[in-house]
Order: sequence, then C-alpha cells, then structure tokens
Amino acid sequence: MPEITLLDGSIGQELVKRSGAKPTPLWSTTVMLEDTKLLSEVHDEYFAMGATVATTNTYPVLKDRLERVGLEDRLEELWDRAIETAMNSKKKNGHGKVAGSIGPLHASYRPDLIPDAIEASKQYKNVIAHLSAKCDVLLIETVSSIEHAKAALIAAKDVKIPVWIAFSTEDYDGTKLRSGEDLSLAKSLITEYNFDTILINCSRPEVAKDSLKILADFNKPFGAYANGFTEITAGFLEDFPTVDALKERHDLSPKEYAKFAMEWVEMGATIIGGCCEVGPKHIEELAKELRDKGHKIV
Repeated sequence: MPEITLLDGSIGQELVKRSGAKPTPLWSTTVMLEDTKLLSEVHDEYFAMGATVATTNTYPVLKDRLERVGLEDRLEELWDRAIETAMNSKKKNGHGKVAGSIGPLHASYRPDLIPDAIEASKQYKNVIAHLSAKCDVLLIETVSSIEHAKAALIAAKDVKIPVWIAFSTEDYDGTKLRSGEDLSLAKSLITEYNFDTILINCSRPEVAKDSLKILADFNKPFGAYANGFTEITAGFLEDFPTVDALKERHDLSPKEYAKFAMEWVEMGATIIGGCCEVGPKHIEELAKELRDKGHKIV
C-alpha cells in the first residue's frame, strides 16, 4: 500500500466558526493580531485527528489584500505569527510538516484579476521568499489559470524546499480551470518550472476524479483536497467578498467526503485532505479509513 500524506482541512472557516464573529474579507487574518490561541487550537486539533501537515494561516496575507485595510506594514509580522503557530503545533505533535500557504493575488477564483505572469511574479516574490525560508513545504493554492501558475512558479524558481501547486477547477467540470482553460495545459509547465507535486484544491469533490485522471498523466506525485461549498456563487465573485456569500453543503458528512477521497487514493493520489468547509471530523474519518485500508500516513 502506498504511503499517504494527510493534509489538514479548512483554516479560515474554522476560525470564523469557533469565534462566532461576523465574517469580513480578512477576519481570519486580523484575528492573529490579537491572539493566536484560536489558531493554535485549530492546528492542534487537525494533528490530533491524524493530519500530518499544518497549513499556515497565510492564504490571504498578501500585500495587495492588506493594503485595502491599512495593514500592509504588518505583513511580515502576520506571516511570522502564522508560521510560528503552525510550527509550535507541529512540535507539540512530535512529527509532521508545515506548509506555507500562498493564495491568489486580489481574490480567489478570479483569474481575470491576475496581472501578466512577469508582473504578478514580482508581487509574489517577497511572500514566497519569506515562507520558503521558514516552512517545510511551499503550497501555492487555488491556482485558477495557467498565467497564475506561471506567476507563482517564476517567483518560486530558487526555492529550496518542495513546491506543491494546487489548481482549482470549475464547479461542474473537473477538466477545466476556473479561467475556462483546459487543466491538461498545466502539463506544459513541467518542462519550464520547478515544482514537486501537483494538486487539485477548492473544487467540488464530485469533479476531482476527472481532474485526477488528467494529473495522473503528468508523471509527478498528485492529489486533491476539495471544498464543502454548494458552489462558488456570483456574489462571491464580486469585489471584497466574505465567506457568508457561499453556502456550506449539508450532504457532505465525514463519511461521504471520505468516499470521494478514498477513490482518489485508488487512482494513485498520495496527498489528500480538505479545503473550505471540510473540518477536523472529516480529517479524522479520512485517517481512519486510510489506516483500515492498510495505508501508512506520513
């Protein structure tokens, strides 16, 4: 049986749920300015459920996003608080990895807002350098176009730690990126850019199977971590959205989600986990099913 890396699940949504606070575009970021206790609890619980990777709470901590709320001067402080919290949880757990998360510039699922690859790579340069110097893995998430992928990979060309890149596909077609481009076009990136693993993230679990059929042909480790949204709504694609513009599914129990994820493993995926609205109980069920099937979680 192949060894499986088990990612954690949602970070931002878990913070909002546990706090009871009203969501704002950067609430899961600004909560770290006051106290990282809540974030520490989230990381600790994922490790306790069986995850072997803690994803830093840095997905939206980008200069262009913080400028909107006047916090750009606290950029490095926020990166370091997120990294330190994840590292401390890893240390308490006794093993695992910390993945430095980098989300899209400007907004998720909006490849139309990404500048050309050269210009966007300049905006990614500092965050990639900072996170890759302190984390175990660099995780470039929710990549929605080929140009977006190129931008991040150009900025990551000198990174010394493993680089994982995760693409987001259309809600009802796992063969298409959110830009409308064919996911298969990502194969052309292999010869030009440095990355170690290719993933699908923040897509509906129903379409991940079609995505993974394509990734399996790339001759690189691959995997998936899907979301638990009904779909990405038009309201969330407006400027400065909050997560309450999206609806959580109520038909995606831990067991139902695990059925999808175990299919991915049967297809050859070696890295699985959860994204938005996939929480600790889902990861606990995944860990159980992996062990029941004889997989070693690494």
